[in-house]
Amino acid sequence: MSEKEKVCIVTGVGPDKGTGAEIAKLFGKKKYKVAMIARNKKNLNDLEKKYKNIFSYPCDVGDLEKFKITLKKIKNNLGPADVVIHNAPSASRGSILKLNPDDLELNFRVNTTALLHLVRETLPSMLSKKKGSVLITGNTAATRGKSHWGFFASTKAAQRILAESIAREFGPKGIHVAYFIIDAAIDTPRTRPYIQPDKPDDYFSKPTAIAEEMYKTVLQDKSTWSFRVELRPFGETW
Repeated sequence: MSEKEKVCIVTGVGPDKGTGAEIAKLFGKKKYKVAMIARNKKNLNDLEKKYKNIFSYPCDVGDLEKFKITLKKIKNNLGPADVVIHNAPSASRGSILKLNPDDLELNFRVNTTALLHLVRETLPSMLSKKKGSVLITGNTAATRGKSHWGFFASTKAAQRILAESIAREFGPKGIHVAYFIIDAAIDTPRTRPYIQPDKPDDYFSKPTAIAEEMYKTVLQDKSTWSFRVELRPFGETW
């Protein structure tokens, strides 16, 4: 299969300049046909109109039945996926005494169960070629439970362990699974002006740089595959 025919699926694609959008744009530049999945139809349509090789597939990945239907539609329209990137998050914040237990289930459904369905729908075609990549966007919540982040952290930890199990089962069969722990605030249109407006540039990780690291990981030689990839700004305390 030539590079021009390759297909990439990215979940959680938000507005232009965000992490999901930059991932989609970069793979599109590299001649992949990119299927973008997210709830916001307008954001996806705007990106599709502005950039080449990226296609809008509006869907809430938390609606698992609709998500599976969307994945089948992508396969029918674009072909079997060569790369899938689970970037969609669900993050509830608050005291475990006050949060609605239903939110824990929602976090798990988006962060972990959706990953399971993404892999189950796309892995068979990868296995037939003995080649493919599954990338997951994680963060430090996947490694520790901080105060007020119990719902999010527990489901991201489950996501990381599921990813590791997938890697151990299917790595020997040619499928490269990599889990990205992004230990940083990300410089997105939402984060920069509204949450941390006074921080210097080097406080943030850049979405374009994150996308580049993901693309480089897809290109890794089989003799040097990464699984756990930690990304942080040079000035980050860790």
